[in-house]
Amino acid sequence: MTVEGFFERLRTEGRIVIVGASLAGLTAAETLRAEGFTGSLTMIGDEPYEPYDRPPLSKAVLLGKASPHRTDLPRRREIDADWRLGVAAAGLDLGARRVRLADGDEVEYDRLLIATGVRARPWPNETEAQLDGVFVLRTRDDAVALHRRLGASPRRVFVIGAGFTGSEIASACRYQDLAVTVAERANAPLVGALGGVVGAVAAELQRENSVDLRTGVTVTALEGDTSGRVRAAHLSDGGVIETDVVVVSLGATRNTEWLTGSGLGAGPRGVACDAGCRAFDFRGIVTDDVFVAGDVARSPHPLFNYQFLSLEHWGNAVSQAEVAAHNMISPSADRRPHIWVPAFWSSQFGVNIKSVGVPTMGDQIMITQGSLAERRFVGAYGCQGRVIAAVSFDNTRWLQFYQQLIETAAPFPLEYSTVDRRPEGRRPIPADFPDPSLPTHGPTVTLSGYSPVDRRLVFTPARH
Repeated sequence: MTVEGFFERLRTEGRIVIVGASLAGLTAAETLRAEGFTGSLTMIGDEPYEPYDRPPLSKAVLLGKASPHRTDLPRRREIDADWRLGVAAAGLDLGARRVRLADGDEVEYDRLLIATGVRARPWPNETEAQLDGVFVLRTRDDAVALHRRLGASPRRVFVIGAGFTGSEIASACRYQDLAVTVAERANAPLVGALGGVVGAVAAELQRENSVDLRTGVTVTALEGDTSGRVRAAHLSDGGVIETDVVVVSLGATRNTEWLTGSGLGAGPRGVACDAGCRAFDFRGIVTDDVFVAGDVARSPHPLFNYQFLSLEHWGNAVSQAEVAAHNMISPSADRRPHIWVPAFWSSQFGVNIKSVGVPTMGDQIMITQGSLAERRFVGAYGCQGRVIAAVSFDNTRWLQFYQQLIETAAPFPLEYSTVDRRPEGRRPIPADFPDPSLPTHGPTVTLSGYSPVDRRLVFTPARH
């Protein structure tokens, strides 16, 4: 068989298994079929549902504007797949090319795509987490349960964590005129994702919408009554908040435990892969039959000094899945890198928030359009003399411009005629991100590689 014939057979035949019936998994399956793959395709998912859209769960669903049962992702084409739903992947045998399922069955593959995503981090005290009225929000079932409880008009909702999801939940509660308290370890909401300058604006926004925002505190305990229902939350400053609904919004955990012992480079920060989405093994050697996409992937990004990034972004899941699927069935010369510029959006308290790039890499921010006081602005982030990210509050029309600056490594501070020369925009100021070694709630981009300010390698020879 010729080389051309081998790759044509690779493109059209064989067995591809996708673990993760998610946005990334469905996008990859549709791309495979669109690019000519005609072989066997198996979709494995731990939930009993076909792929659905998650962003509406903390937005339109909690606002009562959409049903959680009507969030199925639209189908661009028929994928002709064998669906294995309601059963989780429990292990991976790289040598035998088999995925082991929780029900004891095994599925063989020629090429594998890992798209298992993330899950909500639960309340760490298991007994308290089991109290009636304690929720997390990640899945459709989570949204159904929380929506039903909010509809029963609780006396107060207590949200632990003021990241994007926690803030959106608080916004939905206020929209329904429910009393809500938010407790945040940091000094303001959203600081883990956008820094303290923008976080201060988010704090004002919450308080002006009658959110009881408690910052600089942690929750030390959740208290239940004799019937097993949550009744109060205890804070590190001695405060006690009486509540009958608690929503734990402490970020996400990547679903990699099933890969323990597999030999892949997988851990709490995700599954490491190259820019073409090929997974690394634990020795740092790239595989050629295992690929990764979506929230669970940890990959180097050419635009950001090849730092390894873990991105919890809707758009990233789509783009990375398309690249992974294309590369799975293409010869090396036809493969392409995943270089999507991170972008994220949120809607809370009537304000649209959107970012591009990687704000968490920025050490300075410059308000280049609008005004913080008016809560209608664009802020550009700088790192080592270049534009690294931008965030907008109700001013998204400028973000395409800033994306181009990021892609071309434009110098920072900015000196453009389009920059608004109001007093607060004349000079950069510290972005005020928290110490990265301390836990914060809600970052949507995780820097999981080296720091761009420390690129030195030290070689120490072995002594014999």
